[in-house]
Amino acid sequence: MRLFDPHIHMTSRTTDDYEAMRTAGVRAVVEPAFWLGQPRTSTASFLDYFDSLLGWEPFRAAQYGIAHHCTIALNPKEANDPRCTPVLDELPRYLVKDRVVAVGEIGYDSMTPAEDTALAAQLQLAADHGLPALVHTPHRDKAAGLRRTLDAVRESALAPDRVLLDHLNETTVKEAKDSGCWLGFSVYPDTKMDEERMVAVLRAHGPEQVLINSAADWGRSDPLKTRKVADLMLAEGFTEDDVDRVLWRNPVAFYGLSGRLDLDVTATDATHEGNTILRGAPRETAPAGQE
Repeated sequence: MRLFDPHIHMTSRTTDDYEAMRTAGVRAVVEPAFWLGQPRTSTASFLDYFDSLLGWEPFRAAQYGIAHHCTIALNPKEANDPRCTPVLDELPRYLVKDRVVAVGEIGYDSMTPAEDTALAAQLQLAADHGLPALVHTPHRDKAAGLRRTLDAVRESALAPDRVLLDHLNETTVKEAKDSGCWLGFSVYPDTKMDEERMVAVLRAHGPEQVLINSAADWGRSDPLKTRKVADLMLAEGFTEDDVDRVLWRNPVAFYGLSGRLDLDVTATDATHEGNTILRGAPRETAPAGQE
């Protein structure tokens, strides 16, 4: 079984998670840019983070045979902080990078005017750079948030079939599907969707343009939720082809719209004196008393 987790925050995960994901069948991930668990205080914080998504995390993932790509954006939560909004001016130089396969996460958190502005600007950036967009629908007042999101998409230069609406649930799936956008569902231990609800949605609405993710991050979450959904799909009568479609071919098709998806993993010789992370060449020993 091959699995693609199309939304997972590996920055918050350990190498043990990479190893367990590989054993479970995960062969590719997309890591969306988001907040770091506490407020950033400057644009420079974003730039260091973006650089890690483009260099450090693909390096870590490759050690476990997992292809890593990312999406880059000013996230909706921090779009409300004037210390952070100047990062919008820095995004174009990151959106041309090879491993950036979408603009994201963008969308709504509290549905403020500042979030409206950031969403519109970044949908335009996606259109300008020929990239799809990963859109975060809000966790509160989801139906109203989805409608406001769809209004923004309709007013943008980006076609709906280049937009992934994430964090959907039973209350938003039909309207999202009718819009022509791709459908994203996050499966969590306690909140958002669970495996049983996810399988019920698939049975009711079909597998077309559906992406399922773990969205594993800094809170209680599970990077193996994609495999658990796959196992339950099979147990509930879905075919292996259905599983492959939802958990591999659909995310490949969506992120493939970027023209940058590369699922070949280059092996890394990442050890140094038995460590699993390459430390670089050892420094010269300083003279006694000068260390």
